[in-house]
Amino acid sequence: MNADEVLKIIEQALLSRPLSPVEQLILRQSWLRQSYSEIAQHSTYSNNQLKEVASQLWSELSKVLGQKVTKKNFPLVLSHYQPEQVAHPTMAVPWELLPQTQAHVPASVPQTTLEFPGAPVPPDSHLYIHRPPIEQLACNHISQPGCVIRIKAPRKMGKSSLLNRIMTEARTLDYRTVSLDFQEAEEAVFASLNKFLRWLCANLSRCLHLSPRLDDYWDEELGSKVSCRIYIEGYLLERIDSPLVLALNEVNRVFEHPQIAQDFLPMLRFWHEQARVAENWQKLRVLVVHTTEIYIPLKLNQSPFNVGLSIKLPPFNQEQIQELARRYGLDWSKNNHSQQLMAMVGGHPYLVNMALYHLCQGGISLEELLQTAPTQAGIYTDHLRNHLAMLRDEPELALALQQVVSQEGSITLETMTQRELPSAIAAYKLESMGLVELEGNQVRSSCQLYRIYFRQQLQEEQEMYLRMVQLEQQKQEIQRLYNIDELTQLPNQHYFTQYLEAEWQQHRGVQSLSVILCNVDYFRFYNDAHGDLAGDVVLKQIARVIRNWVNQKNAFVARYRGDEFGVILPQTGTKAATEIAENLRQGIKTLEIAYAHPRFSGFPSKVLTFSLGVAITVPHPDISPRMLMTAAREALSESKLLERDRITIKFVDNDLEFRI
Repeated sequence: MNADEVLKIIEQALLSRPLSPVEQLILRQSWLRQSYSEIAQHSTYSNNQLKEVASQLWSELSKVLGQKVTKKNFPLVLSHYQPEQVAHPTMAVPWELLPQTQAHVPASVPQTTLEFPGAPVPPDSHLYIHRPPIEQLACNHISQPGCVIRIKAPRKMGKSSLLNRIMTEARTLDYRTVSLDFQEAEEAVFASLNKFLRWLCANLSRCLHLSPRLDDYWDEELGSKVSCRIYIEGYLLERIDSPLVLALNEVNRVFEHPQIAQDFLPMLRFWHEQARVAENWQKLRVLVVHTTEIYIPLKLNQSPFNVGLSIKLPPFNQEQIQELARRYGLDWSKNNHSQQLMAMVGGHPYLVNMALYHLCQGGISLEELLQTAPTQAGIYTDHLRNHLAMLRDEPELALALQQVVSQEGSITLETMTQRELPSAIAAYKLESMGLVELEGNQVRSSCQLYRIYFRQQLQEEQEMYLRMVQLEQQKQEIQRLYNIDELTQLPNQHYFTQYLEAEWQQHRGVQSLSVILCNVDYFRFYNDAHGDLAGDVVLKQIARVIRNWVNQKNAFVARYRGDEFGVILPQTGTKAATEIAENLRQGIKTLEIAYAHPRFSGFPSKVLTFSLGVAITVPHPDISPRMLMTAAREALSESKLLERDRITIKFVDNDLEFRI
């Protein structure tokens, strides 16, 4: 028994109701023995959401089966399930037993279990709704030599279903058909144009039951594009005696690799043009199916997307929705249900089919369905969450959509002001996702479902984003205050130590690293004479200009403590470090801050000066940053003992000795 069979038993025989998307997810992954954390990791639901829904589900199954059902024993219980275990088994639902009367069910509708919407509709399905004149136009066009048909629509709009009907028509004409889906191609296939084209030709050969002979036709000097053309024309088309319909599905996968798309897409156009002059190329008819718009810079005269028949699938209209409801066995001819559903989902084929499927399963009315549709508890929650996840990856698109859904009517493209993404591109991308409709210069939400859901979700997302930004700003400010000296606004001793550790690890055993400690001579006397406020002014004055005295880009300057400043000089040897120390010694004198107070006299200098200690080393495992700082401190002490206003240099070598 597989997961699909288990879900069918639970829906039809045990609970007699359709399972919600989240219930299906829980049951399917629990059958595969995944934990709630694993399920949450690969879905858009949180761990708590999954557990809450699962708890109710296990309780409901326990009552029906008459034994306790848990996530742990669920696979075992269901693997031994027998229909007689419950008193109300519900087998496959024949069409005449669906809601409404048999009189409104088409005579051609077979008795069958409804398939869950999402997969392409088979060509012979009674649930396929024609959208004239698209089907007839496409089927007629396929008989034209060398034709190209381009089918474009958002996901789940019916592209694959239409493609199936065209291919069926081609087979009735005794044409050869090959369908390649680029979703099947591994990422390695897109590593280069040559690898991609060889993959394409090899698949074509296999599908036509011909042995791949790539090496016989591939010539590196001619290039992969020419080799591909020669292979298809001279080998594949030469060996078939009837037209070939080549369907290329999910071509948008190629768009993700612009370097390949730039060459491959114009090549399709060339094939189309060759049909005018080459008989073999007249056998080829190409169907190109893609989901998203092309946002690669192709020249119009090279792009294949402005030749051949272009088909853009429209949503269902009200009459088509009413007809589809009839085929589901619902009589909506005497009410406005089709109008209500269309107002909510806008005629989107997948969304319409989802609604009709759940209504036919029973357990929910149209009113309840529409009321919960734009919520997390509605039947569209997975569909909406997938769109939301894509929008999270492209914040500019999310911002553009928020502007659209925040208003009931339309907005102009100019209103969608975007910094990173031009308004027109944002609008076209949202249209390709099916979220908006474009009418000239106007943009509006595709349906109320998207407007209501994304208005709330994007607002919450924006508020959450703003809160995160504020928290990050607060965090940065706290970090800044933690690392910055409040008086001078230079980095403090704590940050100085961190920075030195980082530089030490980065330059270990490679280049010299120097440290300078400089102390304002006799600053305590200046402070006592002029007061703390005056002393603070002097320290701020020195801090403002000390960086200019250092004059080295990668230097790190900090207020080490009190009237002492520190400088870290990565990749700096003895000569450069000595020159910078001398700049500092001379620089403070240029400020001409005098000891102008009658209480104090006899200073060696009339203005404030620096005593400096310089320590230099090459970082080594046997030496630590602490040792380097100890050497700098000792050098500074010697300068202060030797009449001050001077520089003392110490070297720290690998033998752990200090040398002057």
